[in-house]
Amino acid sequence: MNKTELEIHEQHLDEITAAFENEPYAKFLGMKLAALGPGTAAAEIEVKEHMLNSHGTAHGAVIFALADYAFAAACNSYGRTSVGLNTTVNFMSPGKCGSVLRAIAVEEKRNYRTAWYKIRVESDGELVASMEALCYRKDQYFVEQK
Repeated sequence: MNKTELEIHEQHLDEITAAFENEPYAKFLGMKLAALGPGTAAAEIEVKEHMLNSHGTAHGAVIFALADYAFAAACNSYGRTSVGLNTTVNFMSPGKCGSVLRAIAVEEKRNYRTAWYKIRVESDGELVASMEALCYRKDQYFVEQK
């Protein structure tokens, strides 16, 4: 009997969550996984002084990294290995030092090989950036199937 992806998500949620909570680059930057659901994820980072650009606002690379982290968690939330194919990001307003940025990724469409996501990065209710992202879904799972 084949398990559905939703069943795999539910049965392996702790293992999938741990994989993203222990992601080395996210830990290095100080990103935290705030939520993980089937095809969805939220992540946060506090903007610190060393993350600022020459204009005194959050560097675009930090904003992108947070959006990409939420995207990665959402597209891998079924335990199936998925990798990014393409992203488009639009920066709307600056992130400020000391503020918390929150990225929310939502699955828009998924089929056997690809899935498409929309990601919003917000701070204090204001839209900082939006991202559209496409992933490639490999055949293998990174959680053990029994």
